[in-house]
Amino acid sequence: MVFSGLPFVFFFLPAALLLGLFLPVKARNVAILILSLIFYGISEPPLLPLLLLAGISAWGFALWAEHLRGRRFAKLPLLCSCVLSFGLLIYFKYADFLIGTLNSLGTNFSLLHIVLPIGISFYTFQAASYVADVTRGDVKAERSLIDFMAYLTFFPQLIAGPIVRYSDVAEALKKRLVTLQNYAAGATRFCVGLGKKVLLANVLAECTADFAAASEKTVLFYWLYAVCNALYIYFDFSGYSDMAIGLGSMFGFKFPENFRHPFASLSVAEFWRRWHITLGTWFRDYIYIPLGGSRCSLWKQLRNLLVVWALTGLWHGAAWNFVLWGLYFAVFLTLERLFLGKWLQKTPHIVNHIYVLASVLVSFLIFSAPHPAEAFAQLSGMLGLNGAPLWNAEALYALRSVAVVLVLGLIGAVPTVPWLLKKLRANPKGETLCLVLQPVVTVILLVLSTAFLVAGSFNPFLYFRF
Repeated sequence: MVFSGLPFVFFFLPAALLLGLFLPVKARNVAILILSLIFYGISEPPLLPLLLLAGISAWGFALWAEHLRGRRFAKLPLLCSCVLSFGLLIYFKYADFLIGTLNSLGTNFSLLHIVLPIGISFYTFQAASYVADVTRGDVKAERSLIDFMAYLTFFPQLIAGPIVRYSDVAEALKKRLVTLQNYAAGATRFCVGLGKKVLLANVLAECTADFAAASEKTVLFYWLYAVCNALYIYFDFSGYSDMAIGLGSMFGFKFPENFRHPFASLSVAEFWRRWHITLGTWFRDYIYIPLGGSRCSLWKQLRNLLVVWALTGLWHGAAWNFVLWGLYFAVFLTLERLFLGKWLQKTPHIVNHIYVLASVLVSFLIFSAPHPAEAFAQLSGMLGLNGAPLWNAEALYALRSVAVVLVLGLIGAVPTVPWLLKKLRANPKGETLCLVLQPVVTVILLVLSTAFLVAGSFNPFLYFRF
């Protein structure tokens, strides 16, 4: 089941909201847990026990860690938790990748053809961070198994984030108040995310599919593909995050932001402070800082960056193009740490934007390509190095077909709307206009998205495979 599906929007969600809002307070977490298990079980019924194992084991290890705090072997529960959690993640996500890599070196092992559980990368990271936080004394261990499982399995953030830490919702698990204002803001945020996914990402994805099926590639089509591909990834994932944050707000939870208009960045480092924020902060707090962070020699800092970005690439997928993608960003971040960052501070903003956008466009070619060689071929095509013509009728038709959505996507990828809202709200009349427009825009987005869902067929979420 996906958020951008008609069964979820018009059947599952209304039933969930009714139960979540009108049941007695003590029963709401039970309802959330049951609903979340149903939500996950519809998509992955054979792998539901794996989710339960991840949750129950993390809950138990955290209680054990709190009991041992300050004593000998205090970190043993954390070690056991990491071995179990990441052992399962490695087996389900990377076993065939490792076997394939060994086979390329001359071995002949049979692939296991393991089904990747939806969301395993997200709930594994949440479980591991919880046990780590309890071990460090940052949070108290949750005594109630029901409340903890409601946190870990909560369906808005279960299968594609954002990565919500226990400390973000610990208070709301025990006592939360859903106000009309928060509910309305959550509904609007959900519909904005739904519109991003259905009205923008899905259409942009169809353009990338047309590129793959084109009889002749041209320089124009290569560039059109690169831009549509980057915007598709952004609106697909940020749309999901918006829907998750909106759903959380409707149930009385405040989830962390996951995107802050990354395409407006002036450096690659800033881009990654604005893109998939919860993943970046997870790696910072649980990998980068424990390795020494920036409180060590320059060469150790660069080593830490390399480790973090190699792992970031692997987190996204069990393939060499993802590893290359992570190392690609490690190179840029290293250069910015060494000298490029100081140079960027002195250059005009337009130069910085061009540098960031060019770097990001190339990065998503690597990210989306089935293998690195294909990414290099696409880059060669963009530069006209492979003998492709500048344009043809097929490329021009594709451009005309996606032009309106492409323009809307380019506008939506930068803080144009927040800037306009800030200007409007600067005076009382503008504030009143915003209050009137909010429900109108919400309904329009819901109606348009529904119409596209009824008429369309392409609707998967990209990050489900991670």
